[in-house]
Amino acid sequence: MHVKVEDVMTAQVTSVNGCTPFKDVAEVMINHEVSAVPVVDGEGHVIGVVSEADLLRKEEFKEQYYQEGYQPPLRVRLRRRLGGREDARRKATGDTAAELMTSPAVTIRSAASIVSAIRLMEEHGVKRLPVVDAEGRLEGIVSRQDLLKVFVRDDAEIAREVNQDILGRPLWEGPHDATATVERGIVTLSGRMRLRRDARLVVRLVQRVHGVVDVVDRLEWETGGTDRKAP
Repeated sequence: MHVKVEDVMTAQVTSVNGCTPFKDVAEVMINHEVSAVPVVDGEGHVIGVVSEADLLRKEEFKEQYYQEGYQPPLRVRLRRRLGGREDARRKATGDTAAELMTSPAVTIRSAASIVSAIRLMEEHGVKRLPVVDAEGRLEGIVSRQDLLKVFVRDDAEIAREVNQDILGRPLWEGPHDATATVERGIVTLSGRMRLRRDARLVVRLVQRVHGVVDVVDRLEWETGGTDRKAP
């Protein structure tokens, strides 16, 4: 029920080192069709991340070098005024990955939950996270697209998890005939349980199953409440 980062991450990761030249970084991104690459040291520790946006700083600031009267887009001018101007200038003049990268990198451990990954991405405004071991060495990378994988689970797989791992466990008071069916990620619970509190708990547990889009609650119970009480 708890999908971890290691379950959805990409383990084969393209990375560069701090000395990698600007053009080589760009070629790595193009050839591997990625929008960012981790920067690692000689022992594989993640020291930063270079993104497409970092590389494009040169274009945004090219009027400083070629005197072409180039006017950066409004969003760029606003970003300068709101802060980070020195960092942007540093990246615009950078020639190696170490000079271009955003550092320190926001990373995550492979055993962390995907919820933790989502929160980190939202908090730091990033689209991907390098996955590292306890020593900070690169193990993989997880992107927003990877996190979406949990919502495309097969209906049969979700139904099996709900029926076996939730309804089939010896957690409930007395016998029950509750079952779950799934269509396009929507779980429909039907049947009867002994206690109202158990029926309510089932719904909450099913809502936490990864891949579940919604829960249609048609459960009945014998005792513990007056609404939807089975005859």
